[in-house]
Amino acid sequence: MFSFRITNQCSGTAARAGWLSTPHGLVQTPAFMPVGTRGAIKGVTARQLRQSGTEIMLVNTYHLALRPGERLVEKLGGLHKFIGWDGPILTDSGGFQVFSLDELRQVDDGGATFRSNIDGARLRLTPQRAVQIQNALGADIIMVLDVCPPSHASTRQMVDAVRRTLLWAEQCRLAHQRQDQWLFAIVQGGLDDHQRWSCLQQLARMDFPGYAIGGLSVGECPTQMYRILRWLGPALPAGKPRYLMGVGRPIDIVEAVACGIDMFDCVIPTRNGRNGYAFTSAGVVRLRNNKWAESDGPLDAGCRCYACTRFSKAYLRHLIVAGEMLGPILVSLHNLRYYQDLMAKIRQAIRAGRFAEWLTQFRVGPAATGNGCLA
Repeated sequence: MFSFRITNQCSGTAARAGWLSTPHGLVQTPAFMPVGTRGAIKGVTARQLRQSGTEIMLVNTYHLALRPGERLVEKLGGLHKFIGWDGPILTDSGGFQVFSLDELRQVDDGGATFRSNIDGARLRLTPQRAVQIQNALGADIIMVLDVCPPSHASTRQMVDAVRRTLLWAEQCRLAHQRQDQWLFAIVQGGLDDHQRWSCLQQLARMDFPGYAIGGLSVGECPTQMYRILRWLGPALPAGKPRYLMGVGRPIDIVEAVACGIDMFDCVIPTRNGRNGYAFTSAGVVRLRNNKWAESDGPLDAGCRCYACTRFSKAYLRHLIVAGEMLGPILVSLHNLRYYQDLMAKIRQAIRAGRFAEWLTQFRVGPAATGNGCLA
């Protein structure tokens, strides 16, 4: 039912390519997972998502628990049937909301108590409850509840976050009931090498099927993130999937692959697409810029997505500026295709044994200059 197999490793880096087998299909790795927080990629149908080359997507436990509720999803046949996606799904545990919704929650050793951002109602998310919700939703891969400290956290805060992450990981492992779901652990510790290593060593002894790196891309600079990844990525258990959570600039994905990472997720391609920011092989295109007002060329001449094969930059800019919903949809579709094409190129380079050379070329190319910001 589940398996993970490394088929190629590239000398000169820790990059590797392989296959992840799940109850809902195969996933080629390295893989990028678009984020459908509330069970949908905004403006994109399941068919369009599949056409982009996407093989696995992510949805969020916290938001689905608030609305419509995991029991309704379970009653209606589970997450795959409910959202109309027949491929693999990964659910985040809600741990990131412990970080991002700090004004709406309180944390103790037993879990996190939230004030709903919808109606103010109280939601208590314990490790056991986080797993129960994910068991009911029925995703292929589920995550432990963790504490994601900000990059500026004090040593005391970081130590406490790692302690709770380890405590909750063991409780999640014991609470997990379904054999048709893989439960992944999350390594925390911020930029503290000692805390990261201690967290990894203790989680490795619990023998989870896969391991994620959390707590990066939360305020630190890329140089700091890469330093952690260069030693931590290869140190994760070699025969199990390695997942870098919430990191999604193209250059960051490429650098992380060189550190042995297999899986990624981020809102960047669709969030930026909704704001008229397109990723292309020639660099980023900000469609609100006046210089595209009369451009009759496609976003990316080498891209075969629906937006690039049918429409000009001038038309896409018109839609974005005019506030027509079609504009954000088309640019989102393009960005999703760009990301999946990027992952395909990465896998191809690894399988051909030339990823180190490809990485050098990518670092100096125009596609590496986009920083993912909307400005």
